[in-house]
Amino acid sequence: MARTRKSEGNAHSFGGEWTSTKLDILGKYLAAYTKALHDKPTAERPFRKAYIDAFAGTGYRVMSRTGSEIDAAKTKLNLDLPDLAEPAPQQLLDGSARIALKVEPHFDSYIFIEQRKEHVRKLEDLKDEFPDLASRIKITRGDANTELKALCAKRGWAERRAVMFLDPYGMQVEWETIEAIAKTKAIDLWLLFPLGIGVNRLMMRRLDAIPDGWKRRLDTLLGTQSWRDELYAVDGTQTTLFGGAERNVNVGAIGRYFNERLRTIFAGVADSPAVLRNSADNPLYLFCFAAANENGAKTACRIANSLLKKFS
Repeated sequence: MARTRKSEGNAHSFGGEWTSTKLDILGKYLAAYTKALHDKPTAERPFRKAYIDAFAGTGYRVMSRTGSEIDAAKTKLNLDLPDLAEPAPQQLLDGSARIALKVEPHFDSYIFIEQRKEHVRKLEDLKDEFPDLASRIKITRGDANTELKALCAKRGWAERRAVMFLDPYGMQVEWETIEAIAKTKAIDLWLLFPLGIGVNRLMMRRLDAIPDGWKRRLDTLLGTQSWRDELYAVDGTQTTLFGGAERNVNVGAIGRYFNERLRTIFAGVADSPAVLRNSADNPLYLFCFAAANENGAKTACRIANSLLKKFS
């Protein structure tokens, strides 16, 4: 049983209605997941099930005075990414970590990864708030890519299953990390792809106008340089006045391109990821789902698609 939460003095603000959307989808999927797998593969020896949250924040979000919901983990980005900023916070609501801890049947383990020391301290409070689950909670302070690749490289995934939630602050998740997740053949992945706040901004109109550092960052995120050919025109009829290749796609095409990249390494991928928008209706993130296990991918994607279709 969960104890009463502590004060909201350390809350952080970030996001908008889209924060509520992603967490609502996640919570419903987790509930369906633990029920579906509680006696799989057999009631006598069920899979060991884990929830993994690699950008866990503080475990809270807040409600603004206007009623829009805000992720409580990411205040410092508001000045850098004004599209994500919303009015001042008013009350605490559950973040992804607390949502997962409340799901029944419970997971066998909860792995929270967070780099900021102050957020790790708040996550530690969850052990007091959920004393019955305290022994199942593991909190690691570290870089998400490093920690996840090490976790995925461990043996024993054949007897284990997991749901992973990757909610980065921007473009932190590397394609190598996503590949490591897929190779476990055991993890269902929910990932926020930085469609509007990152990729669309870096992909300037002309390919030759993109700084080399930005190109390398996109290569790391997408795991390939093929975006340069597939998302930019190269034939003579579509080049610019100055002869450089020009971008010939919108954010929707960029999102489809990334979803197809996921299909190259996962057993199953949700057909229509949710487009998460700010209050000005600008696309910020693409909420994607991918299943690594061949046997469970069909069912997992069916559930995910049913949750995502309203927001696609």
